[in-house]
Amino acid sequence: MAFRKEPTYTHGQPPSTGVLLCNLGSPDEPTAPAVRRYLAEFLRDPRVVEIPRIAWLPILHGIILRTRPSKSAAKYASIWTPDGSPLKVWTQKQATLLPGWLGERGHRLTVRAAMRYGSPSIASQLDAMRSEGVTRVLVLSGYPQYSGTTTASVVDAINAWSAGARHVPEFRFVNRYHDDAGYIEALASRIRAHWQANGRAQQLVMSFHGVPERTLHLGDPYHCECLKTARLLAERLGLAQADYRVTFQSRFGKAKWLQPYTEPTLREMARQGVKSVDVVCPGFISDCLETLEEISQEAREAFLHEGGKEFSYITCLNDSPAWIRALTDIAERHLAGWPTLDATQVEALALQRELAQSRGARQ
Repeated sequence: MAFRKEPTYTHGQPPSTGVLLCNLGSPDEPTAPAVRRYLAEFLRDPRVVEIPRIAWLPILHGIILRTRPSKSAAKYASIWTPDGSPLKVWTQKQATLLPGWLGERGHRLTVRAAMRYGSPSIASQLDAMRSEGVTRVLVLSGYPQYSGTTTASVVDAINAWSAGARHVPEFRFVNRYHDDAGYIEALASRIRAHWQANGRAQQLVMSFHGVPERTLHLGDPYHCECLKTARLLAERLGLAQADYRVTFQSRFGKAKWLQPYTEPTLREMARQGVKSVDVVCPGFISDCLETLEEISQEAREAFLHEGGKEFSYITCLNDSPAWIRALTDIAERHLAGWPTLDATQVEALALQRELAQSRGARQ
């Protein structure tokens, strides 16, 4: 096996810890060629499309990558910001804020953002961290609910990079935090703030990203974890079961996916006389195409077209202080036992231990 060139090992080099915050990714720009490159990488992942390669690749290259990029590029263009893809912008902001919040607790470490598909890639960010002397990496997933289609694919990318490395760092993985108290409270705070500013709609719709239904029957816990998030969030908000709906969006292809589907549910609600809805996407920690275009634009239009009067999309957690605090708590718990404290903190802890031992000896 050929290994990549890597930094020279120095005897006695102190261990250094880093956090790699991983999210799905997006095209580099809202153009058909860029979207085609992105979709080719994304849809070639066997975790994403579980169809035999011999059957799937001709469909992907012969149909999908010829027809879908231009349509998707127009959708991306409708939500693009001056700084680029919203998903990348928010993920980078989270990665920029996290070391500061951890630093206030005495931790000194490297934090980098990476995209599973597109740039900056997981491999390129791991290369950069290793060149900076990082020897231990906490891989922090941007997916609160575990799924083989998302979380496990990040693990695959880490393993693929490790296969070409001679000196492999230690790795830890944050695979889920769907029921984390801080995450739930951050979601609740986001919704409460919206209600305080805009009033509360008749119904709250919690829309999660969909996956094929067969993944549930094959042992994927994603569906159950989405329902638990929804239940805990409803309890935190003091909602009765009749006050909210749980739906699944982003269906792709003709296979049966997790139901109920978001847009058809919103259409039916409007036809049944529901005049106002608030829609939140708890499974997304950062706003992206699926929230800003699919929900705030397409789902809004569908609800209003069927007779609904008021549609409010509640933005994702993004860089809200409650969420960054929760993210810091999650990272800190999973970093336990690794060297992340600066010299001053180490000396202070050593002094505390000495004082405790001294008091114990006197007693």
